[in-house]
Amino acid sequence: MTNTTSRADNWLYIATALYFVMNGAQLWETAIMVPAWTAGPPASLFFFKTAYGLDFKLFWIIVHSIHEIFLLLALFFNWRFKQRRNAMLFLLLIHIGLRVWTLQYFAPTLMSFMAMKVRPVVDPGLLKEAIAWKNFNYVRVGLYILVNIGYVYISKLKTDDGSKKMYHE
Repeated sequence: MTNTTSRADNWLYIATALYFVMNGAQLWETAIMVPAWTAGPPASLFFFKTAYGLDFKLFWIIVHSIHEIFLLLALFFNWRFKQRRNAMLFLLLIHIGLRVWTLQYFAPTLMSFMAMKVRPVVDPGLLKEAIAWKNFNYVRVGLYILVNIGYVYISKLKTDDGSKKMYHE
C-alpha cells in the first residue's frame, strides 16, 4: 500500500509542479507580452510581424499537452483514493472548461490579431477588443492559478492508508 501511495504522491507532485511551470509561463506572458501587443492595435501588433515575430501557438500546444498527460497520469495513480480522485475530477472539469474557453475565444481572437496588417495608427474598435481580451485573460490566468493551488490542497488529502492527513484533522 505504501508503494502505491508513494507513486500516487509522486505523480500528483509532478503534475502539480508542471502546473506551476505552466502558470509561470502564463504569468510571464500576461505581465510582459500581453500589455505590449494590446497597447494600441494595429500599431502595436508589430510584435507578431517581424522576421522573428512572436508566435505562441506551438509553445502552448506543447506545454498544455505535456501538462495534461501528466495530470491524467496523476489521476490514474490516485484513482483508488476517493477523496483525491473526486477532488482531482472536480479540478479537471474546471481545467477542461478553461481550455474550452481558451480554444473558443482566446486562441481564435489572438490569431485574428496576429493576422492583421500593422498600420501606424490605433483603431479604437480594435483597442477596445484587445483590452477586453487582456482583461478576460487576467481572469483566466487567475482561475488557472486557483486550480493549481487546488492541486496543492489535494496533495494534503489523506490516502486510504492514512499516510496523508489534513492539517485540520
